[in-house]
Amino acid sequence: MSRQRRNVRARPIAVALCFLLRGDGPGLSVLLGRKKAGFGAGKVVGVGGKLEPGESSVEAACREVLEETGVLVRTEHLRPAGRIFFDFPANPGWNMDTELFVARQWEGEPAESEEIVPAWYQVAALPLADMWHDAGNWLPLALTGGVPQLRIVLNRDNETVAAVLPLAR
Repeated sequence: MSRQRRNVRARPIAVALCFLLRGDGPGLSVLLGRKKAGFGAGKVVGVGGKLEPGESSVEAACREVLEETGVLVRTEHLRPAGRIFFDFPANPGWNMDTELFVARQWEGEPAESEEIVPAWYQVAALPLADMWHDAGNWLPLALTGGVPQLRIVLNRDNETVAAVLPLAR
């Protein structure tokens, strides 16, 4: 049994993030949120979270936006914006396989929830100092039409980036 346990790796957590975009060019803004509690508390983060059993990533993205901001996004308004695998070698139970989406259509106005305080940020001036250390490696690209496919390896501190690698297909 101990041999089997050593060979079993923690499955990554399936996550979906949805970035609401408004405006164009230098006026392009994105909805992010300051996390109030839980994983990443105090940081500015993308809106999203873990997939529930049987839920697709697009369904999860829409559900999470509604739960965290009160905004209704329909699945047909999501556009794939990349995939990031967050690799935590010091804590493999935190590994996340994250699908990114953007949306330019939704219903309602963002409001504070138990989880986050949403706010609009200019894409040209993202609050990277208040975000996870890795965000600068992929977020601007995902918000401006690129579709990053990356593996972000974190250092032992579970905060700073050790490596940014292409995601193996």
